This record gives sequence, structure tokens and C-alpha cells, in this order.
Amino acid sequence: MAGSVLFDVPGPRARIRNRVISAITLVVLALVAWVVYSRLESRGQLTAAKWEPFLTPDLWRTYVLPGIEGTLTAAAVSIVLALALGLVLGVGRLSAHTGIRWASSVFVEFFRAVPVLIMMIFAYFLYAFYDVFPSKHLALAGVITGLTLYNAAVIAEIVRAGVHALPRGQAEAASALGMTSGQTMRSILLPQAITSMLPVLISQLVVVLKDTALGYQITFVEMVRQGTVIGSAYGNYIPALIVIALLMIAINFTLSWLATRLERRMRRSRKGPAPMEAEPLELQGDRSRGV
Repeated sequence: MAGSVLFDVPGPRARIRNRVISAITLVVLALVAWVVYSRLESRGQLTAAKWEPFLTPDLWRTYVLPGIEGTLTAAAVSIVLALALGLVLGVGRLSAHTGIRWASSVFVEFFRAVPVLIMMIFAYFLYAFYDVFPSKHLALAGVITGLTLYNAAVIAEIVRAGVHALPRGQAEAASALGMTSGQTMRSILLPQAITSMLPVLISQLVVVLKDTALGYQITFVEMVRQGTVIGSAYGNYIPALIVIALLMIAINFTLSWLATRLERRMRRSRKGPAPMEAEPLELQGDRSRGV
């Protein structure tokens, strides 16, 4: 079959046109890159002296490593709490009890609608006002609270969509065997749904890690904040932010790699449904941030 219903194979003229457009695009991108490089070079932002501080252990020990520690700590705690709370809320939205289903729905819809940064700021000042945490942990607690509540609401929707994506015969067969709705959910539906949801959950975990940067607004010590501090201290904002960006990419890549290995291992150990290749439609465009 030469083409598909969604894409027609281009003819000779179309191929020439596509090549010309691709060449023009490459030239424009090259020109933009050259202009940016020239501007940075003319202002001395790419000289060797700007990069030399990153060759000293003192800079890493004083600035970079505390930022990495703060980012990983907030992300790890938020991921665990969001997964646990999201699973509970997702199951709650599928409950046969009207009260539980209604309460879970209200929670999910509310915290999906509130920007993450607003939740962080509100939690930070709430904890400070009632002296819930020591002052040195207030920013961390605010970041974890905001990330947990928002991502738990998103994960709850992912869980609900994953269970609904399973064939209805699964629940019907369990009911025919005399299993209760709770037993069916725990033993039949959730194990299969979680396997199919793994790709979407992995992408959401990466979002959690990146969103720790919003804690900059409440003085939380994380990687982006430390990058700006380095730039202010050494006068090398561009190299500092480039290094921080590379570190964030490396951490996100490592997280994705580990999660993908876990996904493959789980799929080898059991035969589950096909993975969800994208977020549920109702979640697309629902990335209300605080920036």
C-alpha cells in the first residue's frame, strides 16, 4: 500500500518543495544560532574564565550539590506521596459508593484547577503561620505539598482512565465468579491497569522533578535557584544555567531510563494490556503552572 488514509505520498513537485523548505529552515536555524553565539561571545559570556569556577570542588560543594540534593529530595517524597494519594483517589472515583465517588471527584477537580505555585505559596505561609514545621524545612514542606496535591489529582485521572480502558469483560467475569467490587478492583483491574498506565505515569514523574524548580519562589534550595546564585556570585549566568540545564537533563534521562526498565520488567513478568500511549484527552492542556 503506497500511502495511508491520513497521509498521501508526496509527488515529485511536493518532494522538491519539502526539500527546499527543509533547507531554508536549516539555514534560518543556523543563522539564529550564529547570532546568539555572536552576541554571547561579544559580551564575554563564553570565555574560558566564565567556565573555570565549575572546575573547582568548592563551587560544587557550596552551590551545585545542595541544589541537586534539594531537587531530588522534594521530587522523591512528592512522587511517593502523589502515587499513593493518586491511587486512592483514582479508586475512589470508581467507587460504587456515591459519597466516596463525589468526595474524590471534588478533590481531584479542585487541585487540578489550582496552579502548583499557588499551592506551594499557600502551604508555605500556612505552615509558617501555625508553626507546623521548623523554619529550615518550611520551603521543602511547601514544595512537597504543592507537588503532591496537584500530581495526585492528575495521577487519579490516569488511574481512572486506565481502568476504564480495560475490556468490560474483565469485571463481568469477576462478578460472575462471585467477587465483590473491591476484590475485582484489587485483584483483577488495578494490576492490569497499572501496567498499561506506566508510560503515562513515567512522564508524570518527570514533570514532578521539573516542577521542583517552582520552589524558587518560596526560597527553596533547588537546582535552578542555585544556578542563579552561581551566576550572581561569579558573573557567569549563561554558563551556570547551561550547566544546571545539562544536570537536569541528565537526572530526567536517568529517571526515565530506570522507569522504562521497570516497565519492561513488569511486562515480561505478566501479560497486560497495551500501554496508554498518551495522556487522557481530558488531561491534555491541563498543565496549569504558576509561571
